[in-house]
Amino acid sequence: MTKTTKKQTDEVEFDVMVADESHEKYVDTILDTIEIAARKRGSGIARRTHEYVAQKMREGKVIIALAGDEFAGFSYIESWGNKQYVATSGLIVADKFRNHGLAKRIKHAAFQLARLRWPKAKLFSLTSGSAVMKMNTELGYVPVTFSDLTDDEAFWRGCNGCVNHDVLTRTQRQYCICTAMLFDPEDPRCLMLEKLNKTWAKRRNSSRSKPKETKL
Repeated sequence: MTKTTKKQTDEVEFDVMVADESHEKYVDTILDTIEIAARKRGSGIARRTHEYVAQKMREGKVIIALAGDEFAGFSYIESWGNKQYVATSGLIVADKFRNHGLAKRIKHAAFQLARLRWPKAKLFSLTSGSAVMKMNTELGYVPVTFSDLTDDEAFWRGCNGCVNHDVLTRTQRQYCICTAMLFDPEDPRCLMLEKLNKTWAKRRNSSRSKPKETKL
């Protein structure tokens, strides 16, 4: 998977692409943007280090969006449980580039990359944001219990930096503030929703590409 096509939206042109080592200069900006957004929402977030995100870029597991040379948005992918589970995480769009549909483009790009690299893996998401839940549903994710997610301790250690971590530990990982969602490539429900989403996307793109009729 390589760079996606450019899109013109309200005179803002975005490039949404798979990041590499050349994008490491944006890591600190990404981390600051995520932290500021979490504080504003008052929501929990698992903190990541500069090296953690930079390594994901070098491994081709990051989707980054740029407006020219300016950072616009980000998401990354991680695999767990011997690559049986995959998560797309850290979705963020810089404040000045919100309301352009960019979050959905990044989310879809991360999903497509994960499906391409790990076609048999279960994709899961832990989120407290309604917008992300809506995007997950459009992609074919369904709500599940925490017990349906990976039991890989390395993943759950990533929640240690979240302000709501005490809820997770008190309930022995039964539930938390976040909602668990899962895309299972062997679940007919997920595949049906994925297929419907692709059909709707094609229809939307086809409708947008048709020239408008001029009434005389």
